[in-house]
Amino acid sequence: QLGFKETYSSASQNGVMLWDNVNGYPVVSKNGEWVQVVLEDGKYSGAVTTDQTAASTNTAYALTYTSSTADGIANGTPASRIVFDEAGQYMISFSAQIASTSSSTVNFWFWPRVNGSDVTGSTMKNALHQNGAVLVVSRSAIFEINAGDYLEAMWAVDSTNGFLDATA
Repeated sequence: QLGFKETYSSASQNGVMLWDNVNGYPVVSKNGEWVQVVLEDGKYSGAVTTDQTAASTNTAYALTYTSSTADGIANGTPASRIVFDEAGQYMISFSAQIASTSSSTVNFWFWPRVNGSDVTGSTMKNALHQNGAVLVVSRSAIFEINAGDYLEAMWAVDSTNGFLDATA
């Protein structure tokens, strides 16, 4: 049986688990603080449902989500931002379908930004080498996120003949 966290409940001993009735989730004492025990909240599925083109080469663009379903994570303002309600470690998976209308090599770059800062060492680069070529690229990574942080998926291309294909 789980007890309830009261205003007088002490977190001085590690490992005490209580139910936080105010916030509606379990907490455990850790290093003198009450820390949320994440059960299942924190899901997000965002999609870009229209082709994305670059107006300029070698310029960073943020993907703007045109549809999403979420629980504990939401679209922010602008709609390129995915905002996290709770702190924690999050597994983020990304995929995009890249396409080219050029017979020359077209290079694509993708990387995450957290709170407006590029995440070091996280860039993926892919290339298409023929007209009409299409390729799905993807990556998953774990991010340490604070409550209120936002994440954006960024992309750039070295030719305006390359685009993100939103095939239905």
